[in-house]
Amino acid sequence: MAVLLHDLIFESATRTPSKTALKYKSTSLTYAELAQQVGRLSRAFVDIGIEKQDRIAIYLPKCLENVIAIFAAAAAGAVFVPINPALKSHQVSHILLDCDAKVLITVQGKCRALNTALGYCVDLQTVVLIDGVDSEEEGLHAQRLLAWDELIANPVTPHGHRVIDSDMVSLIYTSGSTGDPKGVILSHRNMVTGAKSVAQYLKNTSSDRILAVLPLSFDYGMSQLTTAFLVGATVILINYLLPMEVLNTLAQEKITGLAAVPPLWNLLVELPWPTEAASSLRYITSSGGVVPVETTELLRQVLPNTEIFLMYGLTEAFRSTYLAPDQIDKRPTSIGKAIPNVDVMVLRSDGSPCAVDEPGELVHRGSLVAMGYWNDVEATRQRFRPIPNRFDGLPGDELAVWSGDIVKMDGEGYLYFLRRDDELIKTMGYRVSPNEIEEVFYRTGLVSEAVALGIPHTTMGQSIVLVAILKNGSEVTEKQLLDNCKQRLANYMMPAEVILRTMLPTNPNGKVDRKQLRVEIMASISE
Repeated sequence: MAVLLHDLIFESATRTPSKTALKYKSTSLTYAELAQQVGRLSRAFVDIGIEKQDRIAIYLPKCLENVIAIFAAAAAGAVFVPINPALKSHQVSHILLDCDAKVLITVQGKCRALNTALGYCVDLQTVVLIDGVDSEEEGLHAQRLLAWDELIANPVTPHGHRVIDSDMVSLIYTSGSTGDPKGVILSHRNMVTGAKSVAQYLKNTSSDRILAVLPLSFDYGMSQLTTAFLVGATVILINYLLPMEVLNTLAQEKITGLAAVPPLWNLLVELPWPTEAASSLRYITSSGGVVPVETTELLRQVLPNTEIFLMYGLTEAFRSTYLAPDQIDKRPTSIGKAIPNVDVMVLRSDGSPCAVDEPGELVHRGSLVAMGYWNDVEATRQRFRPIPNRFDGLPGDELAVWSGDIVKMDGEGYLYFLRRDDELIKTMGYRVSPNEIEEVFYRTGLVSEAVALGIPHTTMGQSIVLVAILKNGSEVTEKQLLDNCKQRLANYMMPAEVILRTMLPTNPNGKVDRKQLRVEIMASISE
């Protein structure tokens, strides 16, 4: 069974060489073809001077070359750094400088946009353009500029550098919602263990056809590749503009597995689902935030024969919990229990376990715990730390991830997400969870998105503002929406204001960007 990340492809190529591994638009690669291209590129990386653990940045939309580069970097003994194609030049340059990237793989247009920033990336030795090099690229700030086809034409080196499963294989940068993005260091063991754990409870097999709609720079998006390649399934890549494109692709490609974040699910449930899409889906998953109960109920109606997995994870530990489909009716707001080969606890700040239904911090231990933050010893020390007095007699302390997320556990061991510790609203002496307010507004059936924010207030500490997007066909005013919720919320939890919008800011992974939304609301108040 696979130990290193690239083994996922090579072992499936040995078992089922002619099976389709990857498809993008009209082009497909079998496992044998994918393994051949990964092997060729990994040798080419070594030929151009890539040393063990050097960083290879990949700034591409979802495409065949993106996937090949990811696994070729791993096979070469290097570290791949996937960069969301939605990021702007200053964000990309921060990542390139922070990780000391030796190689950047991108396309002509993005390379030209980065030209000034590349001048400051003194460690960057080579830029590879998958769409070729032409005269417009002359003068770009790069020691060596290569076309993709030129790079892989005649590799000489027989194999990559030797690595073991505890070596780092990737830096996945967080979205930066609380400052500059931080690179989370992941090992081969982290990623392979994650693939095995998720594939186990999703019951993935080689017959699955998985649609990859999420960015590959997002650990949740990367998981669609690793779980599929582990079992020899097929991955279909899509870069969509409109949600209906996702539904049409589900039908056309007879997709069996789909993963998405809550904002996308909120949009998809309002669309007419093709019969073929609903009939082919074996399972769907959601992570990256809380799915409104009403959205889950609508999904059950649209997909009566599809298993729904509600999941919770964080980049620093990949995936922590999932709620089994047979538990959704019983506890629709739960994030479930720990995934296989993971231990999840609810602890007080002193490390002692919380009582039943007592709020505490979710703490995750096991082989999915990342290696820390790149170039940030202090942040690593704060987030990755031992659990006090856990075991006696052990020679060293095991590091766990302290998530910063506040949860509670019921008497049967099921977990419930309450809030991010830094999103807590403090108003009139009360501590209020935004999710509790948002869920009440979702239950009205009138909104497709709802975000509760705490805005500084001179006497209350913070006043509550609810920003919402109305569902298609809903015709209510802000006051009517607020009145609709008065009977369901305590006075201190009532929003002082409801703001209706047609869209909300999202981060590159598709999740609502609460920090940016708060900035926008604060700016509108001060005008």
